[in-house]
Amino acid sequence: MTLYGDLDVSVIDEMPPGRKPVQTMCIGQNRRAAMYKFLREEIARGRQVFVVFPLIFESEKMDLQNLEKGYEEIVRAFPLPDYKVAIVHGQQSSEEKNFNMAAFVAGRAHILVSTTVIEVGVDVPNASVMVIESAQRFGLSQLHQLRGRVGRGAEKSYCILVKDVKTSKEAQERLDLMCATEDGFEIAEQDMKMRGPGDLEGTQQSGLPISLNIASLARDGALLAEARAYANRILEEDPLLEAPQNALLVRELRKDKYEIKDYSKIS
Repeated sequence: MTLYGDLDVSVIDEMPPGRKPVQTMCIGQNRRAAMYKFLREEIARGRQVFVVFPLIFESEKMDLQNLEKGYEEIVRAFPLPDYKVAIVHGQQSSEEKNFNMAAFVAGRAHILVSTTVIEVGVDVPNASVMVIESAQRFGLSQLHQLRGRVGRGAEKSYCILVKDVKTSKEAQERLDLMCATEDGFEIAEQDMKMRGPGDLEGTQQSGLPISLNIASLARDGALLAEARAYANRILEEDPLLEAPQNALLVRELRKDKYEIKDYSKIS
């Protein structure tokens, strides 16, 4: 919709005042002990920690870290009474989710173990560490959203991407990009390059990359807006494109006249 000028776009190209960059790192399963040591140090400084899992329960189809076992392991590594661990996921009742989330927001819990239900709408300035388990399982936009849950206070914040042993080359490229930049525009552009935007005239949701030789969908919003305004001005002044100065435009538009597809067959 942005590409064809059917959508107005607001660009926010800077962080809110006072935000500090979030240091992002990617580690393997063999660094878990060192990671737990780092989490204890952050908690000792009065900070709080998010730990996010891609699944609630163990899956026979996917060999991924899951919240059920992960929660048990974290409780063993961070036992009472020194540490308090809360848990939030989509299969809890609203009352249970709200109670556990409120405990973390109020600082009564040091660690919040969750699924991606905390991806948006959660503001805990005291949380300084985001741990994402089986990070190779997530897309760039989700990783970027999850990372945005930390770095909301005055303290230095960290995002730790924990990858599984079986991590594809494509997934590793996503993780490397997350470690290299916090620029949402660059991440969005690379995401589109990696996945493709899908078929604009059909049902395929990825692939089929759009090849723009002189423009960037992610970065050239001002150019798109200017082109849209220019097109609207032409149509207001010459709605039937009869003016001599628009003859070339009419000729170019008619090139595709007989290539229009039958959209009624899209299901």
